Amino acid sequence: MNYPFWDIPYLGSGWVIGIIAIFHVMISQFAVGGGLYLPMAERKAQRMADPELRSAWLTQLVSHSRFFLILTGVFGTISGVGIWFAIGLTHPEATSTLIHNFVFGWAMEWVFFLVELATAAAYYYTWNKIDDKLHQTVGWVYAGASAATLIIINGILAFMLTPGDTWLGVAGTGQEASKFWNAFFNPTYWPSLFLRVGVCISLAGVWALITSSRIDGDKQPALKASLVKWSVKWLVPSFVATPFLMIWYLFMVPASQRALLTLGIDTIGAGAFSTVTRIALIIIVTSATIVGVAYFLAYRNPVDFNLSHAVAVLLLALMATGAGEYSREMLRKPYVIGRWMYSNGVRVPYVSHINSEGYLVHSNWVWQGPMRVDDLQSPGDNTMPEITTSYSRGEAIFRGECGSCHTLSGYRPLTQLLAGRDRANIGSFITMLHEYKPDSPYRRFMPPMVGTRQDVDDLANYLNAQVNPPAPGAQKVAMTAQK
Repeated sequence: MNYPFWDIPYLGSGWVIGIIAIFHVMISQFAVGGGLYLPMAERKAQRMADPELRSAWLTQLVSHSRFFLILTGVFGTISGVGIWFAIGLTHPEATSTLIHNFVFGWAMEWVFFLVELATAAAYYYTWNKIDDKLHQTVGWVYAGASAATLIIINGILAFMLTPGDTWLGVAGTGQEASKFWNAFFNPTYWPSLFLRVGVCISLAGVWALITSSRIDGDKQPALKASLVKWSVKWLVPSFVATPFLMIWYLFMVPASQRALLTLGIDTIGAGAFSTVTRIALIIIVTSATIVGVAYFLAYRNPVDFNLSHAVAVLLLALMATGAGEYSREMLRKPYVIGRWMYSNGVRVPYVSHINSEGYLVHSNWVWQGPMRVDDLQSPGDNTMPEITTSYSRGEAIFRGECGSCHTLSGYRPLTQLLAGRDRANIGSFITMLHEYKPDSPYRRFMPPMVGTRQDVDDLANYLNAQVNPPAPGAQKVAMTAQK
């Protein structure tokens, strides 16, 4: 337990990352797809034979590029910083691994990101101020820079699920950076990249429907019909290719992680769905609904397509994006970095060492040595001081080993999950997690409880006190010194 624990009551720190990430993905992937949409739409408009329609298209694209700049340049950037803040506090060990292993990749991504911001602003502010071909070139430069950021970030995100045998062979030796490209082009890199490209293209069409739906169909029916129909077409490639890309992606996922999905599929007749299976079904249903709404309300009736219809498509896309990000996170269980680091920050090779030495032996966040009362009292004060500078051992173990996925009484609440169990039963449950036998039903998605026998007992005592609190008015026992 090298870092302090970031405690978010009820919600849990993991969901802070999740909420920020869902909105960030919706915007950042629009930044990639929209970066391709704008210069292609501008080129299409410049080639139109009808001068009136061409002028109307270009005027609308100016408005759309302003919307694009504000949404991606402001909200996309802020949410990106928010993710860094959240992951650094929630998973400091994993964040440290990513930074040390991919520092060169992060540097490249930041260079492209700066180019992306500069060209996005230049593209909007130079409408009708520079040569048309030069303006399109600015748009293409932006598209290339934003695509480069996706290419780099995808490698790092895919690494967290499948770091690959080559990188794992040197992990923990200090030579991890020498296998940078092996870790970057990991087993799920290419299917993940193509999946994300498809999502980016689709989101370009989804967000374009927001701005094009606001065109007055009575005053400009030709403009609205052509723009709405053209935007809907951006949804087609992704939805056609996604099923095949998903099969490719799942084929590259380790069997241990893929089992989280097949658990639900294999037992579908009995009605026992795994969380990953439920999420996969949500993605399928929302995606199919988007196709139906986009075709019947937008493509078939573009002039009557209004903002409420476009917002409905956007919300469905938000649901699909959220489900996709959640399922990607769930597929990593019980790891945060596949086969190297468990979701609570414990490195896989260190489990046996911690089991023999103790989880809190090097912790700065819990008192380890003997405590002299007179060190905490003022002269002449004979009262027992209230000690607030350290966690109890059991609470510290809970925060370090359980708190990344569970809360006490909020998201995945342990007080509810353990309700009805007495101290002996809670102790047996924690012992089962500690032993981590191959036939354990929790092994697929939960890390082992690491530590000594004392650590197991301390955690059991703490959880028992939360699940079975003493009766009201019971005498509180003063905290004693512990080693």
